[in-house]
Amino acid sequence: MSQDLKDTATAYLRALESRDWAAARALCADTATVWHNDGKGEESIEENVAGMQGRIESIESMRYEILRQLSRPGEVLQQHVVHVATRDGTRGEVHAAVFFGFNDTGEITRIEEYANFIPAGRGG
Repeated sequence: MSQDLKDTATAYLRALESRDWAAARALCADTATVWHNDGKGEESIEENVAGMQGRIESIESMRYEILRQLSRPGEVLQQHVVHVATRDGTRGEVHAAVFFGFNDTGEITRIEEYANFIPAGRGG
């Protein structure tokens, strides 16, 4: 089952990359919560997805490079880099460690993201 959980975590990120909000949301339990280290506290999965949708227009592309995934029953801990390109030519990376919690049916119930954005400058 741990490989299934890793695959679900990866599928969630791939859905975000392709802006398939419904597919990302479908991988989560109704009561799923999200926390980021930005000081804003917890939010529901609906609030989190809506926030991403609201900011996505300025983003030309984003790609998740998964560096490692560790799992145990009901949990995946992952390190990744999100490569971001904005429509105005800015490039950057978000380095993150993410915890995914799952229920017994394999739905994501909790996401905790510890992230740091590193601007790479403007493209040419």
